[in-house]
Amino acid sequence: MDAAHPASIRFDGVGQVFETDSGPLEALRGVSFAVRHHEFVAVLGPSGCGKSTLLRIIAGLIAPTSGAAEVFGMPVTRPRDDVGIVFQKPTLLPWASVEDNVVFPIRHKTGRVGRADRDKAQEILATVGLRGFETRLPDELSGGMQQRVGIARALLMDPDILLMDEPFSALDALTREEMGFELLRIWEARPKTVLFITHSISEAVLLADRVLVMGDRPGWIIEDAPVPLSRPRGIATTTDKVMHDFAGHLRTLLLKRAA
Repeated sequence: MDAAHPASIRFDGVGQVFETDSGPLEALRGVSFAVRHHEFVAVLGPSGCGKSTLLRIIAGLIAPTSGAAEVFGMPVTRPRDDVGIVFQKPTLLPWASVEDNVVFPIRHKTGRVGRADRDKAQEILATVGLRGFETRLPDELSGGMQQRVGIARALLMDPDILLMDEPFSALDALTREEMGFELLRIWEARPKTVLFITHSISEAVLLADRVLVMGDRPGWIIEDAPVPLSRPRGIATTTDKVMHDFAGHLRTLLLKRAA
């Protein structure tokens, strides 16, 4: 990464302090890292270490107290159309069909949805495995299917960057594992720069090119660890000794910080 090819995402000495009724709360301290174009980076750490705060900063939802956050070499000052977000829960409109939920960002932005927008929504729904469910209501879908709708909605504007805040944490263990493999498939079909927040060590190792391990609040980067696994990855990857050993290394890092 250089001046001619800036990182898709860059944090440079970012600190974040929130004012609370009990006084200042330091959430992040001196966080620095970069994410290359179409790189998949997972952020792993204990609850309350500031993982979601990182996403809120790069999404333009809050400004850092200190340091700088950049997207494509430009300071982040507001939300951007080329940054999509997938939250823990998809927050779907219960009265709207799957297709109408997917096109909602365009309706909200422009006030209208054209035929081309709906065609694109149907194409993306097919990509995430929801062809034939376009007219269903959210309560007719399983939790995993609802989260696929949330991913489809985030992809509709074809963002260069996809921010994912523990998107599978509310799912049961089997569905969560299935969605991990589904995300790998979607990412390979529609490459994006991904910053993925998770509590799951195995999920981080399976999905990511690199894993950022964070320490307790105030959050900071303990280790920036490249994942020693080749792509493509699949079910066989989960029984690979390299994956097991690397997951063990990350677990040791986290347990040392907790001790």
